[in-house]
Amino acid sequence: MAATTHTWTFRRRFRERAFGWKSQPAVQRVKEAVAEIRKVARADPLLAGEGAVLFLEKVSPALEQVDSSSGSIGNAVNKAVDALVAIIAKAPADDATRERWLERLWEAVQDDRIPYIERLGDRWGEVCVTAELASRWADRLLGITRRAWSDDPAACGHFAGTTACLSALLAAGRHDELLELLERAPSGSWHYRCYGARALAAIGKADEAVRYAEAGRALNDSPTAIARECEEILLSDGQRDAAYARFALQANRAGTRSAWFRAVAKKYPERDVDAVLDDLIAYTPGEEGKWFAAAKDAKRFDKAIALARSTPCDPLTLTRAARDFAETNPAFAIEAGCIALYWLARGHGYELTSADVLEAHRHTMAAAANAGRTDEIRARFHELVLMDWVAHSSMKRALERALT
Repeated sequence: MAATTHTWTFRRRFRERAFGWKSQPAVQRVKEAVAEIRKVARADPLLAGEGAVLFLEKVSPALEQVDSSSGSIGNAVNKAVDALVAIIAKAPADDATRERWLERLWEAVQDDRIPYIERLGDRWGEVCVTAELASRWADRLLGITRRAWSDDPAACGHFAGTTACLSALLAAGRHDELLELLERAPSGSWHYRCYGARALAAIGKADEAVRYAEAGRALNDSPTAIARECEEILLSDGQRDAAYARFALQANRAGTRSAWFRAVAKKYPERDVDAVLDDLIAYTPGEEGKWFAAAKDAKRFDKAIALARSTPCDPLTLTRAARDFAETNPAFAIEAGCIALYWLARGHGYELTSADVLEAHRHTMAAAANAGRTDEIRARFHELVLMDWVAHSSMKRALERALT
């Protein structure tokens, strides 16, 4: 009864076509809705499951007019789906309640015109929770999926429940049927093939699963997504050395080099940190300077300076390092600041101004004062000004002003 009488704040905000074309207000409301459901889940997981289903029913109609070209609203909804699937799966719902939830969610998937919640189909087996319920849904969807993948032009076509069918077969443990069905797939897209790899892994054929995952890559498949799946298969099979050697570097790519390095080092704590960093640097030849921050964060200061000198490094990153270490490690800060000015003089960086030159100079000289090397570093800057390869006259003038 509580689940039907609770007043959800997000409910009135996610009316049909509730949002205009601007994506940011919608993104914020999606995040707030997920936060509200998560908060309820801590005290009442069943009620939270009901709220998650309600949100997934309402989100696509509410967002129909939002400009999705930037990808921000799509990413926000994808994250919401992932978070809410976990809440629905953990909810202590009886079979009848979960059946009702699945029917409501299935209707929402069928009505998803944009679509925003198609990711829900990929997780259908998890939402079913039990193998028995997943098997019933697999039976319901299997015939339509086979027809959609038929060789008969009059019968084949798009079916919004294709991945839901594959996910349900996997969750039901019907691995042979799943692999047989995938042989009918009209393309070798990883979006479908990942279920075959998971099925083979589930029956203890880890090496075969990896071969299956890597075979027949489609043009638009993500190498990182495939590497992540293969790495997980090998790790689950206890093949840590093979997982690292073959897939770890690609699988753990992240938004920054520092995050990439941390992800690999954390996942493989048995490996020497310096060796991991060296492997990543070797994996991206010609981009050594971009690993400066990762080496700095790992307190490999000499390595960081060597990397920053070898290929272009973001001057602002170097300037921040000069600022942050001016007192605690002035020798490192001095070199970081000098290299920042070097790359500024060579014209590297994005939308930089003379103010950035002055900032790098200021922090470097502060570090030099702390190290008792003011005259030496000032002389180095004078030499830099005299170099004939200084790319931008405005940068040169800024540095000349700083030295006067």
